[in-house]
Amino acid sequence: MSEIIVEKLRHIYSAGTPFEVAAIEDIDLVIPQGQLAAVIGHTGSGKSTFIQHLNALLSPSSGKVSCGGKDINESKLSRKEVKSQVGLVFQYPEYQLFEETVYKDIAFGPRNMKLPEEEIDQRVREAAGFTGVDEELLDKSPLELSGGQKRRVAIAGVIAMRPGVLILDEPTAGLDPAGCRQILENICAYREKTGATVIIVSHNMDDVARIAERIIVFSHGRIVMDGTAKEVFSRAEELMEIGLDVPHATELAMELKKQGLPLPEGIYTHEQLLSSLLELKGVASC
Repeated sequence: MSEIIVEKLRHIYSAGTPFEVAAIEDIDLVIPQGQLAAVIGHTGSGKSTFIQHLNALLSPSSGKVSCGGKDINESKLSRKEVKSQVGLVFQYPEYQLFEETVYKDIAFGPRNMKLPEEEIDQRVREAAGFTGVDEELLDKSPLELSGGQKRRVAIAGVIAMRPGVLILDEPTAGLDPAGCRQILENICAYREKTGATVIIVSHNMDDVARIAERIIVFSHGRIVMDGTAKEVFSRAEELMEIGLDVPHATELAMELKKQGLPLPEGIYTHEQLLSSLLELKGVASC
């Protein structure tokens, strides 16, 4: 596993036609090995186009993406190799389940890697464990599962390939709060156990605030912010101006500050908000 380096990345859709549009422009970025980063942005900001370049699903119009010091678009072999090193889970991946059983779905990637059956079995059960897919579900049809279970199976199918980089596009979309929490815990457990780099694309700012070490903000095809959760959510008004939500705790803190409470900048979790309010209460009672 190695860091991802993006240099002057640009992608043009419908190049040379009247419908030509630049989806991303001049992207320079380094994502170190093992980092948990979130990519956020309004609809059409370029974030989905960006992540599809990280495992060579899209080729750059110009610029370069490197993984492990190697240009992933250097050759057909490079593009093939990166797909097993950089796993991409699309939004609503459960709609892509197609095998007769859960076991076969999770095994699909490792089997395409021409691995021995014994190793395939080990990887299937390991990935199922990481994502909370119970053993008794492995022989069932994916059609028998709940939405949350299908999501975990789909993620397990990518994890079974043991990617050094795991990219998830809206992994909690459409799930209830308990399902969201479980998926995020599963993702964090995989990263902690394997040391993999994890990149999450999400519109859920509370999810982002809860787990991301770094937040990369896209707007109109460019990166406009890049920093820790505290650094990014301290610029809450700027985020809202470009069409993004902020964590509920940040929004509430902004309202309380308008009412005159001297709360600090950079509140983005309910725990931080409660701690700051208790601190103010303590000062007031002295």
